[in-house]
Amino acid sequence: MNLSRFVKHSNINLFQEGNIRCLYDADLLNDFSVEMFDSSYWQQQNAVLGSSTGRGTAWFVQHPQVKMVLRHYYRGGLIGKLINDSYFYTGFMNTRAAKEFILLSDMQLMGLPAPKPVALKIERQGLTYNADILIELIPGANDLVALLTQTELPEQSWQQIGACIKAFHQQRIYHHDLNAHNIMLDSDNKIWLIDFDQGKQMASEGPWQQQNLQRLQRSFLKEQKKLPVFHFSEENWQSLLQGYSS
Repeated sequence: MNLSRFVKHSNINLFQEGNIRCLYDADLLNDFSVEMFDSSYWQQQNAVLGSSTGRGTAWFVQHPQVKMVLRHYYRGGLIGKLINDSYFYTGFMNTRAAKEFILLSDMQLMGLPAPKPVALKIERQGLTYNADILIELIPGANDLVALLTQTELPEQSWQQIGACIKAFHQQRIYHHDLNAHNIMLDSDNKIWLIDFDQGKQMASEGPWQQQNLQRLQRSFLKEQKKLPVFHFSEENWQSLLQGYSS
């Protein structure tokens, strides 16, 4: 596999063993091993910081050089009920993990507030593969849903959220699942976007930008109906749109 695609990025190395291929940032993982994609490895090291459960379990782990999120790729929707985590293999660079890794790497060069990719693993089984990824954990960050169940956000924060989304859209970055869980605020109140699985850089601006915003608004309204306390209002949404437009 040609790694020239990554020359402009960090010190990206290739690991191959049998039917397993990995990419990793040697500046962040100078002691890389394939076992790092197994949560039990981190448990044995007493290095698990926590976890979150969605489609699958994401593990927050502590490496001496970097705190990371370990995530396995699972299928969603109806097909996910039949096929849990296998994908048809059409080439390494076409895998979900490689595409997300590349996009995250590119966004680092653009200066966008998205987490750094650290490593990925592709394991083939004949015509299919499954995948894992390690991504830098954003220190001191909470997602919007967790925050809005506890407190109201000031108008300025809503405007900053809108401005953050606009910064990604100006670089033609499409977020496949822009929802309230995938927007983070860190301890300095900086806004971040996470989870760029199936995201991509679009060829041009277009309806996808408005569709991103509409999806986010539906996410807020869904959480508002579901949760007993959720500090979100139409005024908050208008502040977000004001930040997006400014």
